[in-house]
Amino acid sequence: MEITLPELKEGEKYAGLILVDGKPSHHVVLLDGDIKATWGDAMAWAAEQSGDLPNREEQALLYANLKSEFEPSWYWSNTQYSRGDAYGQDFDGGYQFGDAMSSYLRARAVRRLPI
Repeated sequence: MEITLPELKEGEKYAGLILVDGKPSHHVVLLDGDIKATWGDAMAWAAEQSGDLPNREEQALLYANLKSEFEPSWYWSNTQYSRGDAYGQDFDGGYQFGDAMSSYLRARAVRRLPI
């Protein structure tokens, strides 16, 4: 299977691809811009950017391939940990951990392109 890299819009960065069951699933593209917000506001902001917050797997990919595009800080994922908590990714040390959705963390949006 030959995989073609997607065309990027101005300000976008290609992060890589995600595998599901060992097969290519989708490309992950980091969108331009970021905010510091609660989880709910970050989710709404990402949708306004025509994107989504990255899930935990995508955050690990972003940390591995585009760490320099992030401040050394915690960033929200779109993945809930419990009723009032969601996962975040530390772009300084690489950790993932659940935090209260009312906390103010940074956020970046991604778009997913199916393969």
